[in-house]
Amino acid sequence: MTTTPTTSSTPAPGLVYGLYSEGEPITDTKAPDGPIDRRWNTRKFEAALVNPANRRKLSVIIVGTGLAGGAAAATLGEAGYHVKSFCYQDSPRRAHSIAAQGGINAAKNYKNDGDSTYRLFYDTVKGGDYRSRESNVYRLAEVSANIIDQCVAQGVPFAREYGGLLDNRSFGGVQVSRTFYARGQTGQQLLIGAYQALERQVAAGTVEMFSRHEMLEVIVVDGKARGIIARDLVTGEIETHLADAVVLASGGYGNVFYLSTNAMGSNVTATWRAHRKGAYFGNPCYTQIHPTCIPVAGDHQSKLTLMSESLRNDGRIWVPKRAEDCDKDPRQIPEEDRDYYLERIYPSFGNLVPRDIASRQAKNVCDEGRGVGPKVGDFRRGVYLDFTDALKRMSADAVAEKYGNLLDMYQRITGENPYEVPMRIYPAVHYTMGGLWVDYDLQSTIPGLFVAGEANFSDHGANRLGASALMQGLGDGYFVLPHTIRDYLAKGPFEKIDESHEAVVEARASVDARVAKLLSINGDRSVDSFHKELGTVMWEYCGMERSEEGLLKAIDLIRGLRDEFWRNVKVLGGADTLNQSLEKAGRVADFLELGELMCIDALHRRESCGGHFRAESQTDDGEALRHDEEYAYVAAWEWGGQDGAPVLHKEDLVYEFVELKQRSYK
Repeated sequence: MTTTPTTSSTPAPGLVYGLYSEGEPITDTKAPDGPIDRRWNTRKFEAALVNPANRRKLSVIIVGTGLAGGAAAATLGEAGYHVKSFCYQDSPRRAHSIAAQGGINAAKNYKNDGDSTYRLFYDTVKGGDYRSRESNVYRLAEVSANIIDQCVAQGVPFAREYGGLLDNRSFGGVQVSRTFYARGQTGQQLLIGAYQALERQVAAGTVEMFSRHEMLEVIVVDGKARGIIARDLVTGEIETHLADAVVLASGGYGNVFYLSTNAMGSNVTATWRAHRKGAYFGNPCYTQIHPTCIPVAGDHQSKLTLMSESLRNDGRIWVPKRAEDCDKDPRQIPEEDRDYYLERIYPSFGNLVPRDIASRQAKNVCDEGRGVGPKVGDFRRGVYLDFTDALKRMSADAVAEKYGNLLDMYQRITGENPYEVPMRIYPAVHYTMGGLWVDYDLQSTIPGLFVAGEANFSDHGANRLGASALMQGLGDGYFVLPHTIRDYLAKGPFEKIDESHEAVVEARASVDARVAKLLSINGDRSVDSFHKELGTVMWEYCGMERSEEGLLKAIDLIRGLRDEFWRNVKVLGGADTLNQSLEKAGRVADFLELGELMCIDALHRRESCGGHFRAESQTDDGEALRHDEEYAYVAAWEWGGQDGAPVLHKEDLVYEFVELKQRSYK
């Protein structure tokens, strides 16, 4: 492993690659030993209780109102704690969970096709390319069945078969049907259920709702999380909010790439500010590229649109066998001249291979010159997702019943009728498996700071299976966090602090100084121009394929871009009013720091696994090649200071119940 300086800045001596140092190992001490199917019940029993009278004296701040945050706030509020819930949207109902389309997994085995808790556990570990914790994944599979019962009781309108039973469909990486769905709007329907539960507690007075508020700092007192500094996005007022514990359920950081399927406001600020205060960041380079997105149409775009993976159940993916046919109307290309490449390469799973594999193969055929659709730059970036066979096998009405709103959305965006012409899709950044490091209790390395849903790293390893994000969000919010946070809260009553406390004053001052600095630069470049340039660097060098040379170049480019940002960004408006330019500037400043750490993490992990594909580490047939003897660990990164280098702490992954082996879907 080289220690030669390779970036333009002068590194401190002794750093690996001149970029980072290695610290002490880290371990999860909360997961019980013993049979894996008993660990969660054991932990729930061992966790201390808080009696109902004492709960009324304890307070919890929850940042984020998606499925994880909304479910947690509703559940903790109903338990009797005083909850403060924060979201930057104008309503909790606008959280990004609403955009999830295809479904939610649960090991119910309604199809009697061999599913079980253990199979869902196994599929998730394998789908994550053996880079997730067994104990956390099994717990997720175990609570999955309860999630469906909870949502049905709330009135979530899941699709049903003719006889009235809940319907299921398949998703990538599995050979059973375990995905519950509500047409192509599952996230919206689940979020409405969580929102109703949340609003019930708001009406009851146990939850206090703060919409249009953005968390800008976490308050740490004597090593424990005790509150947040937030900005009222309407008035500009900087507010201090104190509590006995803080929960971050603020989602993922895919917008570091600028173009992604995430909502435009999705950001990393909540978790990144916590990282800077001492919370380790786990596996930041693990990014999921979704294979089923509407292709980029040109430089004018600010986000990408997801088409649900569920379409791969009945749609067939193909490209022309010959590059010279790519200009033709797809309906004029005969069957023998079509390459159904996923079915050809992976006969067992076909079009339902995991997302990382489907995405890489789409990139490969387009790189060969067999992409379809209009050229963007020098390439055609698209493959066909064709419903012709499904329309023959079923009917247009039957297809519309399962996927109609998705196909309608595609037609509105592209102007093409997918009932008549094959859809065009291409991979895009969608989800981040990395996030703040947490133990089995979902507690970060800052005591009292808990992290739920996509904001933590815990369940998916190096690749998330489709329909598992909603499962994790609701599992964490309804069924995990309420049991584990009580073990921490039972240590109360906690010391009362107020806004005059030294740590609170310091946190508030740091936010004020940062806002003032952003407004004072008055440079020549817009915030969006910096974000777009960062996204281009990240996609080019830390996207679907990474290499040592490219990652080192990206780090240099990001450092230069970050330096220019703090010299030359122009933030319009003032601090004492609604100011979206200021909002974006703070978020992009954090993305610039995160982007460098993502590249460092990708550089240090000299193997391919899941969504992290190193060009130097692949099998003879181009599949991801892991190196378990060197890299079977979680990379937990400690903030090294403003001018320091990050510190790598390794959590060894021990597999007792699943055999480590090369992943195969052929």
